[in-house]
Amino acid sequence: MSATRQQWSTGRPGAAARPAPGQTDEQADRTDEQAVRTDEQTAGTDEQQAGRTVQQADRTVQPAGQTDHQASRPAAPARGPLDHAIDQIADIAADWAPTAGRVLLGLVLAWFGYHELVNPGAWTGYVPVLSETSNLAIAAVLIHGWILYMLAVALVAGIEPRLAAAVASILVLEIVISLTVSGLNDTALRDVGVLGLAVVLTGCRHRRLVLKG
Repeated sequence: MSATRQQWSTGRPGAAARPAPGQTDEQADRTDEQAVRTDEQTAGTDEQQAGRTVQQADRTVQPAGQTDHQASRPAAPARGPLDHAIDQIADIAADWAPTAGRVLLGLVLAWFGYHELVNPGAWTGYVPVLSETSNLAIAAVLIHGWILYMLAVALVAGIEPRLAAAVASILVLEIVISLTVSGLNDTALRDVGVLGLAVVLTGCRHRRLVLKG
């Protein structure tokens, strides 16, 4: 049996205690080891908490740094009355441009439809396959004129304008094809522009001055 220890650790720095009555040296050693482990765990926990505190402090300081960085940027130039007026005109144009295009397309179709109905003989030359002097050519021109006129009324009045524009796209495409068969000319190019307007109006969802059922 080894000599009796004069001093025993209690697991806390600087503290000492006598072994309990009946406690052997081996049990005292185990008690000392457990006390040391407890001290190490406590120290590790304190270090982790200190590290978390530092990280939170860094995160708290970061937004202030971002604010300083943003403040260091040059300020945007002040917008004058002319800029605001241009923005207002652009907004108005964006709202009413589809309506204006719809009405203008309706007027174009109404002009062609009216003249086809009033003087169909002058348009029979554009009818493919059929003879210019045949009654079938005149009937085809009259039917075509009535369709154009009804589409014009629908576009101007705002009656299912997207559907009317889609049908107008098909009719104008047929006209462009029939004109380009004999060669590309200024009339065909004009009708290509009308076809583009009709296609754009077909896909336009923003509408004003329309009749809703």
